Amino acid sequence: MNFRKRNHSNSKNNQIMARYKPLAKKLKLSKQGRRTHWAPFWVSLKAAGKGKKVHPSKFTRIKRSWKRTKLKITPRRIKKRR
Repeated sequence: MNFRKRNHSNSKNNQIMARYKPLAKKLKLSKQGRRTHWAPFWVSLKAAGKGKKVHPSKFTRIKRSWKRTKLKITPRRIKKRR
């Protein structure tokens, strides 16, 4: 497994993520997380043939990017401090 070091910089891209999430939200995030990758290499071999070099993007139906497409998941409500 490839574990990356966390970047603890104070940039705009870092968002606070809740530790405990509802199951529906967790399932939606996991499905969308799988949609950020190209198709596996064996898919192009199976579909196009052994001697044909084809990029996996041809067989990837949905390629989601965090910058282009937002998921429209609302953050949890935080109580107002008075």
